[in-house]
Amino acid sequence: MIFNWGYSLMQLHAKRSLDIALFELVRLFLTKRGLFAVAAFSICWLIVLRYAIGEAVNLLNSPNIAGFIDQVFGAIGLSKLLTWPQAELAVYWLIAVYSFPSFCLFLCADQTVGDRQRGTLRFLSLRATRAEIILGRFIGQLLILIVLLSITLAATLAMFTYREPSLFFAGLSHSLILLGYLVVAVMPFIALMSLINTFSRSARLAFIVAILFFVGGKIIVGLLAWQLPALEVLNYIFPGYQLADMAAQNAGLMLAVGLPLIQTMILLIFAERIFARSSL
Repeated sequence: MIFNWGYSLMQLHAKRSLDIALFELVRLFLTKRGLFAVAAFSICWLIVLRYAIGEAVNLLNSPNIAGFIDQVFGAIGLSKLLTWPQAELAVYWLIAVYSFPSFCLFLCADQTVGDRQRGTLRFLSLRATRAEIILGRFIGQLLILIVLLSITLAATLAMFTYREPSLFFAGLSHSLILLGYLVVAVMPFIALMSLINTFSRSARLAFIVAILFFVGGKIIVGLLAWQLPALEVLNYIFPGYQLADMAAQNAGLMLAVGLPLIQTMILLIFAERIFARSSL
């Protein structure tokens, strides 16, 4: 399988994959349906910034309940976040590290299945290899997530800079680091949806299969590990296994970056192999 994937990579044409990826951005930001989705996303995040992050920051900065917050965050392993001078960024990190990977399952549910239903996938396959289609759609969805993450981080940066302008430069560098970690964290979720799209019949079904994969898979692994603790290692097959440690800033570089990159590569390999053998 690895040899076949390597052979497929040799056949990749970078420009064709990039064109497919850029088309995803065009479809999102230059069509009425895409702009409506972006507007809805922006409104939701404005509400999150105003009420969730804004109010949470007020509580974190309140001297009356500072001791209680220290105890709560310490009990759940999040005490390191209290040391951040940008309280808004700490709350944003907690929300984003869990919400964006989950959001990927919905946003990336239609990578190739819609084109298969409309018959355009066969037309596209005449101008690009199947490996280029898989990789191009994956990169396109990743670029969309990078844009959305950048928008939300920029809004958060503006929020705490307005409160304390002296935090801007330190907050900017910190935001770029968080952006890198978040981008890597969402990659296996996008790759998982690339894989599911190779055999799913609709975007809705792809989303349901992804939910069943996480819920049913974790239940099965939990039961197996209960009988044989060594099988807990199977949890590493699930994207997002490292998110709790990342949220608490306790994940090492291998867990926070290495694991999701390995998961992404394996999922894309399986996606390309299944897609290469499937009918269009």
